[in-house]
Amino acid sequence: MNTRRSFLKVGVAGALLLAAGGAAYRWSRPAATPNRFTLDHDALAVLGAVIPAMLGPALPADATARVAAVQASAGHVRDAILGLPLATQKEVQDLFGLLALAPARRLLAGVSGGWSQAEPSEVEAFLQSWRTHRLATLQVAYLALHDLIFGAWYADPATWQSIGYPGPLKELTA
Repeated sequence: MNTRRSFLKVGVAGALLLAAGGAAYRWSRPAATPNRFTLDHDALAVLGAVIPAMLGPALPADATARVAAVQASAGHVRDAILGLPLATQKEVQDLFGLLALAPARRLLAGVSGGWSQAEPSEVEAFLQSWRTHRLATLQVAYLALHDLIFGAWYADPATWQSIGYPGPLKELTA
């Protein structure tokens, strides 16, 4: 009985925390317009930390090439998001906004400093936590990040050679 009450209290507290974070984000930003997604500085910082954690060894080993690949991948993620319906673009924008908001970043992601200073182990722990979290909302947010990043990475013909994919059959592209 006590365990169930504790579970309910934690669930309610988590829901209130998410609602407060969303309200604080919306309050601190200009009113949302039905415009298309924009990859602002905060979203770029999130992607700059999350892309290497997700793609890991798929990225080039050379530091300069790795930075260029992460930047290119962030651009491809932006392009993928722009292909989504406007309502979905807004949800993704809200996710990046929530992750950029310092209190939410600390409480929900466990990243104490900014994303550009985040240790890879912090980012990997955050992703693993969201991937297996008991709240479906955080699992869905993880899956959104995962699918956007991996989809954008493997849709880029420049990455195909590294995985041994020769590309689509010539007969299908003619």
